[in-house]
Amino acid sequence: MSKGKGTMKQLKAFRLGLVVFSSFMAFSVLAAPPPLVTDDPHDESHDESPNLLSISDGFVRSDPSAPLMERDAAVAGIISDAPFAKVIKNLAEAGRGERLATNATTDVWALGNYAYTGTFNDPCGGDPNAGIWIWDVHNKNKPEFVDIIQSPVGSRTNDVRVASLSSGDILVHSNESCAGGPGGYEVFNVDDPSNPVHLASVRIDDPNPLTPFIFGSIADVGVHNLWLFSQGAQDYVGVTTETLYGNFHIYEITDPANPVLVSFWGAEELFDQGVVASGDIGRNVDAALWLLDGFGASANRFLHDVTITADGTRAYLANWDAGLVLLDISDPANPQVVSVALDPANGSLDGEVNSHSVWPSEDGTIVVEGEEDFSAWEATVAPGNVTFGNGNPIPGVMAATSTGDAFEASQTGNGGFITASSVEVTSGPLTGSVFGANEFSGNNVPLGEGSYAGNFVWIGQACNGDPILNPLGAGDIAVVRRGACSFAEKSVNASNEGAGAIVVTNNNTISTPWSGIRIWNYSDPANPELASIFDTECSASTAPGGNCDARGTYSSHNVLVETSGNKVKAYISWYSDGVVVVDVTNPYAPVEVARYHRAGAEFEAENGGIQDIWGIYKVPNEPWIYASDRNGGLYILKEYGSGSAKKGKN
Repeated sequence: MSKGKGTMKQLKAFRLGLVVFSSFMAFSVLAAPPPLVTDDPHDESHDESPNLLSISDGFVRSDPSAPLMERDAAVAGIISDAPFAKVIKNLAEAGRGERLATNATTDVWALGNYAYTGTFNDPCGGDPNAGIWIWDVHNKNKPEFVDIIQSPVGSRTNDVRVASLSSGDILVHSNESCAGGPGGYEVFNVDDPSNPVHLASVRIDDPNPLTPFIFGSIADVGVHNLWLFSQGAQDYVGVTTETLYGNFHIYEITDPANPVLVSFWGAEELFDQGVVASGDIGRNVDAALWLLDGFGASANRFLHDVTITADGTRAYLANWDAGLVLLDISDPANPQVVSVALDPANGSLDGEVNSHSVWPSEDGTIVVEGEEDFSAWEATVAPGNVTFGNGNPIPGVMAATSTGDAFEASQTGNGGFITASSVEVTSGPLTGSVFGANEFSGNNVPLGEGSYAGNFVWIGQACNGDPILNPLGAGDIAVVRRGACSFAEKSVNASNEGAGAIVVTNNNTISTPWSGIRIWNYSDPANPELASIFDTECSASTAPGGNCDARGTYSSHNVLVETSGNKVKAYISWYSDGVVVVDVTNPYAPVEVARYHRAGAEFEAENGGIQDIWGIYKVPNEPWIYASDRNGGLYILKEYGSGSAKKGKN
């Protein structure tokens, strides 16, 4: 993209919000939300537009939690009979801090004998259970709930960090609006964790003075991640903001009751150094367009997370499709780029970048970067937010490409039923098949909590003038392929042939894998070299089956690296793969050395759902690992050496 004066057309597009700021910080979630499928007969692609949250009259951005939440909903009705995954020994459960609330727990951090977990969208701020949960972990086998630091009304507390600073033990937590609440972050003193003292609330606006003139006001934005650090007697917090420009902010909090913004930096500087300071509207528009571009299905170059070295002089920025950025922050007021690590061709299995998390080894020569990717198994997951539009006479559901492939190969002779979330075959060649689906909205005849039973008959595309490939009996369930005309037109034609319900199956979707980790050689920090990538069996798979439960999420999430003696190990929270430990001492030959993974009905009852590990914290130089499960709360794990970990007890 050439630099220079932006066109009036571009400016108007921005003012009208036609360019979507798609910055998924989740899960987050910088992953692109599932498409909103409309009734547009002219659009046969993946239709349409993301799930949007307006933050100003002229600017729209995606809700960063939406992709993960919508994927959960999309696969809620899928039943898997996959066997238990292989459990690698030397890592075992010691204790639980139970919180049985689906999709509710986010990150975990700890200081001394207390651990802290955050809250996802449900419940949102204002609910008495929303906020930072405090756990007493003196006894690792029996952690005890202490209290909740309430999140601001209408906001969630996704990220939490706590550290001993010059002013005492300081906790910071992020705010992201989930019901109209504030953004920014909060500061607490937790010298007495049972009695947190609130010190400051910080609200953050876009730091570019041109932003209001180009996009309208971008004010009081969310914060997704934080990092506490010190340089001598000065204390700071690095903040990942959901602004457009300058996603990385540094605040001095030596006086934690009065945080002071010291500097900001954004990936737009990689595109056009000095662009924000230039005051040139055209350059700034071009930089924004670049930030909204990238690689693969989730294309943007916004910051997701940051890790800062123990001496507080280097910041590693997981900057999504801008790659892994190393900043010299020896002078916190003047961050300087040291290098950018980026290799789309070799750094993942499907050409995505999605730099999501990062952590260096103690000496900085090895850096582990996590990729997050929710554009996976597309052929097996039904599109969400589907609407029939006008004129539909019968109930219907939208199903994945694999559903259509199965029924196209076995066009008649199958019977069963549909619900609002599934297509289930109980007789015929496809007996036992269960396909995930989503009920149409709009003018659909609702199934609600009920079902519709009948014979499944494949009839083709079912647009006006198309042949009906197989005759329908009265009340049959028509199965059609999407494309070429509106969903309502297909429904009317199926109804006219006698169908009592319809299943529309997605079209021309190729499944891709999830995502793993990248291991970089930073022996020369100015010229990092991709040493290797590492994936689990399920993150590398393109479809469920075997050990890979169809309900699971198999993207890597957060990573932590510890150097102990001559060993360097990465500890990764890996959603439904659990906690994965990888020896990266030789960055060119990573080896998995431990895993905590549980499955099955008994575990799901204990956990409040399928395993879904979000956060990870390792007690330095001790065998204790804290992991947060979105469904089940806090897990305390113990890592063993050469022995077999049959029990995680002391």
